[in-house]
Amino acid sequence: MSELSTQPSPVLLFDAMTAYQRTGVIKGAIELDIFSAIGKGHQTPEAIAQACGVSERGARILCDYLAVMGFLTKEDVRYSLTRDSAVFLDRRSPAYLGGAVEFLGSSMLTEAFNDIAGAARKGGTAISSEGSLAPDHPIWVKFARAMGAMSAMPAQAIVDMTGSEGATSLRVLDIAAGHGVYGIAFARKNPNALVTALDWPHVLDVAKENAKAAGVIDRYKTIEGSAFDVEFGTGYDVILLTNFLHHFDGPTCETLLRKVHAALADGGKAITLEFVPNDDRISPPNSAMFSMVMLASTPSGDAHTFAELRGMFESAGFTANELHQLPGGIQQVVISRK
Repeated sequence: MSELSTQPSPVLLFDAMTAYQRTGVIKGAIELDIFSAIGKGHQTPEAIAQACGVSERGARILCDYLAVMGFLTKEDVRYSLTRDSAVFLDRRSPAYLGGAVEFLGSSMLTEAFNDIAGAARKGGTAISSEGSLAPDHPIWVKFARAMGAMSAMPAQAIVDMTGSEGATSLRVLDIAAGHGVYGIAFARKNPNALVTALDWPHVLDVAKENAKAAGVIDRYKTIEGSAFDVEFGTGYDVILLTNFLHHFDGPTCETLLRKVHAALADGGKAITLEFVPNDDRISPPNSAMFSMVMLASTPSGDAHTFAELRGMFESAGFTANELHQLPGGIQQVVISRK
């Protein structure tokens, strides 16, 4: 190994300090629909500029940056989509995810990172006493509007994991349903499935729109309010907890899980979708780093390890818990049986 390769380098620090630039570039490219234009065959700076209503200089510099980031390839003066960009960033693709930037890049979410030192001192969000967990917070309507498309593939994978496609009777409760895509996936896959979605009223408006568009609104009911306060009912075969438990500490989760356990029919399953770090809490990267999102935006939330989740579910009365990696995704699924 050469002496040069062992020298300290500021590259990691520089990349971290300028990461906001990458976020700004991808937001701008999505807003201008650069990827769709290239997908349609507008591949030179001149053609992209005309298709997207930007200057030729702006098109060149923006597309060069996207190529450096790995979202485009470049040969001579022509740009092409990578496989991932074609699937997720060309608006014509059925798997288009560009709309997610409306939530992930929104000021309501990013402002929580303006005072990480304050959050670390406090041990929870520094933006307010409740952060994003304030009752009926408008961020969740934005979430429901923006993140449904990103949830389509994981929702289908979860349905497949449960093995409930052929059930002659299937009652599903979708807690903190948001866009409703996870519950709707069960209704689309099984014509006998009856889905009840629980969330704040304005969020449920979005879920009902999606259920109607999916053709399952006649088998889609709603419960308005907080999951900690409202009555669930009983006899559910499946209860969905997608991206919800990470907002709370262990004891709070256990309180909710006791309600979930009581609402399930014998033999029923609770399906939890989460960012689940390994016991070392630094791997896998996306799951481990999600704890910081919870420190910044909630009073006591965390990315819980499987050992922690298993302990919560067992304390709530569940007898078996299995951890599964979400196929092609960055999250994990825990299946817990009553």
